[in-house]
Amino acid sequence: MNATPEVLRVALALAAAGVPVLPLRRGKVPFGNCRTCRGNACGGRPNMKAAGPCRCPAPCHAWGAATTDPHVLTSPAWVRAWRAAVAIAYHPGGAGLTVVDLDNATAVAWARATLPATRTVPTTRGEHWLYQGAMPSANAVRPGVDIKSLTQYARWLGPGTGRMVALPSTVRALVVKEETTPGRRGVASSPRTLAPWSRQVATGCRHTERYVRTGLERGLALVRARTESGAGSQAFGVARFLAAQHTDCPGPCGLAAIGEEIVTAAVTVGVPEGYARRAVTNGLEAAGERAA
Repeated sequence: MNATPEVLRVALALAAAGVPVLPLRRGKVPFGNCRTCRGNACGGRPNMKAAGPCRCPAPCHAWGAATTDPHVLTSPAWVRAWRAAVAIAYHPGGAGLTVVDLDNATAVAWARATLPATRTVPTTRGEHWLYQGAMPSANAVRPGVDIKSLTQYARWLGPGTGRMVALPSTVRALVVKEETTPGRRGVASSPRTLAPWSRQVATGCRHTERYVRTGLERGLALVRARTESGAGSQAFGVARFLAAQHTDCPGPCGLAAIGEEIVTAAVTVGVPEGYARRAVTNGLEAAGERAA
């Protein structure tokens, strides 16, 4: 196979070692779903959170498509993807691994002071720490730290250095189980009530009240829409995005009030208050906001 792309050669070697792989396109993201799989209409891959009947020959569904089957990897649909690929991703959970993704120097320093030493892979901005054992995935378990395992992919950046050790309890403890459906009799906890964001608490904000309220309402709608799963992660993303809009303000900008409204939205769809509050706090901190 003289025309075999180099990324495919590496992918086949990883697959032979029992590591499920998939191609990444420009931007280092998975290839988008085909028309049949768009919107998860096909039901999803069997190894996804909600097992489905998808038998699509293309690498749809991101990490759900990762495989060790050389016949799939070298099939016509996948070879077309490999020819356009710029990198390789792998499914850590499928290989029985957990990746602690440390996104910056501060996160790396925290890991070195807190977690057991293990195999380490340098990344563009930080490091991947690899442990033997799989666990639930979660973003923003603390500022600059993501857990990639059962329901995420990680970019292949080489084998790394050091001896890989068993997944420690300190890493498992970073992930707090998020309730995925609201309780039938209301939420289990109610966040404390603060006055909504207004000019009275944002005397140093450079934005108009309409601008801030419009962005906040759109973000709250995104959180409330996650009634099945992912509301906590969505709350983190909304908090980070909204806080980032205020990094150039002289402050204060009333971000605490904005955060409380996001927490309340997450709790209304079943997220435990402690989880929601931590996700929002991490999101605000990740954006380097000017605290009110």
